[in-house]
Amino acid sequence: MKKLIILLFGIFLVNLIFAQKFGYVDTQYILSKMSGYKEAQAELEKLAKGWEQEIQDLYQEVEKMEIELKAEEVLLTKEMWEERNLEIERNWKEVKEYQQSVFGFEGLYFLKKKELVKPVQDQVFEAVERVAKNNRLQIVFDKSGDLVMIYTDPIHDYTDFVLEDLGLVENQSTSNN
Repeated sequence: MKKLIILLFGIFLVNLIFAQKFGYVDTQYILSKMSGYKEAQAELEKLAKGWEQEIQDLYQEVEKMEIELKAEEVLLTKEMWEERNLEIERNWKEVKEYQQSVFGFEGLYFLKKKELVKPVQDQVFEAVERVAKNNRLQIVFDKSGDLVMIYTDPIHDYTDFVLEDLGLVENQSTSNN
C-alpha cells in the first residue's frame, strides 16, 4: 500500500513538473492601442475609398455606353451595333480585371496592407514571444483570431504584459469615490 501511494505521488509530481503552461493575448486589442496600426488602417481606408471610387466611375462609364447603344440601336446598322457592343463587352472585362488587380488576392490593396500592417504585427509577435519566454509559457493563444474560447481564466491573460513590453501601458488611476 505504501508503495502504491509513493508511486501515485511520484506520477503526480512528474505530471506537475512536465505540465505545460498556457496563456492568451488579444492581438486586436493590442493593435488597436498602437498608433502605427491606426495610421496604417487610416491610410489603407483612404486608398481603398479612392480605388472604389475609381472603379465605380469606370462602371458608370460603361453603363453609360450601354444606355447610349440602346438609345441609338434603331439608327445603327447590324455591324455598327455589334462593333459597339463588342467594345462595351471589352470595357466590362477591363473594369472587372482592374477591380481584381486592386482588390483581388495579391492585388494592390492586399500588397499595400501587407506593406503597412506587417511591421506593426511583427512588433506585437516579438513582444508576445518575449512575454511568453519571461513567463515560461509553452503555448500562447490569440483570443481575437479563429480560436474560440468559451471560458478563459483571466489569470492566463497576458495582453497587458505585451502592452507593457511595447510601452503602450496607460496610466490608470484607481481612485475610489
